[in-house]
Amino acid sequence: MNTTVRRLLISTALVLAASWAFAGAKAEEKYPFKPVRIIVSFSAGGPTDIVARVVGAKMGDLLGQQFVVENRVGAGGNIGADQVAKSPPDGYTLLMATVSTHAINPGLYRNMPYDPVRDFAPVAQIGVTPTLLGVHPSLPATDLKSLVALVKQNPGKYTYGSSGLGSILHLCGEQFKALAGGINIVHVPYRGSAPMMSDLVGGQISMAFDATPTAMPQAQSGAIRAIGAGMATRMRAMPQLPTLQEQGLKGFECYTWNAILAPAGTPQAIVDRLSESISTALADPAVIHRLEEAGIDPTPGSTPEKATAFIKAELAKWGPIIKASGANID
Repeated sequence: MNTTVRRLLISTALVLAASWAFAGAKAEEKYPFKPVRIIVSFSAGGPTDIVARVVGAKMGDLLGQQFVVENRVGAGGNIGADQVAKSPPDGYTLLMATVSTHAINPGLYRNMPYDPVRDFAPVAQIGVTPTLLGVHPSLPATDLKSLVALVKQNPGKYTYGSSGLGSILHLCGEQFKALAGGINIVHVPYRGSAPMMSDLVGGQISMAFDATPTAMPQAQSGAIRAIGAGMATRMRAMPQLPTLQEQGLKGFECYTWNAILAPAGTPQAIVDRLSESISTALADPAVIHRLEEAGIDPTPGSTPEKATAFIKAELAKWGPIIKASGANID
């Protein structure tokens, strides 16, 4: 190859590279110029689905494009999360992440199809869903102290339900047992929180943690007795209910949460634009009201950096608890 041809090829390559960079920059400036998908790894109508639809609708209004929610259910949320991890990093496929997809499953499943940190670009945390500890009214316990004393006097007699082995509600119970001094309560796993709550109301199990959208109506009606809230601070929906931490269970905090993530490699300009739209959405009183109606406490002021740190902290928190529980899925 002579010098003239070589120079021509190099010049052409440089022009093409500059053109591609310019085109990419223009695409980022115009983002979004087509509908954006939000993948929800759980069924339609559930808390995560509600969050995605409420926040997605507002983001669509703010950014001038439709944000379409798609439900990709299976493997405890791994199927939907993996789909996003392997999607083009262009901002048009997002994940509504949960405590399951990005804090519990990595310690629960022996073979994870994605890396919860390396394969994603966090955009913003959306909110948390508090849990509460409820007991059947037949138990002679009205607060944490009396409940722990009752269990210690009768090791192995009482049961706690969960929505399944390795679920957040199972791990709430395991964390509770450990921090209460290693008390002996028998775990009864169910296929979902609805049958668990039905059996708690019916007295087939003694107690259970559950998310407030399900547990709060039962507590307010007297079908179960609320012992304490699972957050570090009191719930907005039931401010009269003391937290378990307030009652002496130091370090206990168990809740579900949601955050929007993009695939790793998504241009920072797009991530920032999405994050700004979420911040604006969570400042809207109508959006806040819709989320709180669904039992979700919004977390305004989140940023990509804060969301990244939050997910890493959740992974570090739940990993040892999952290992101590002995729960695992092949």
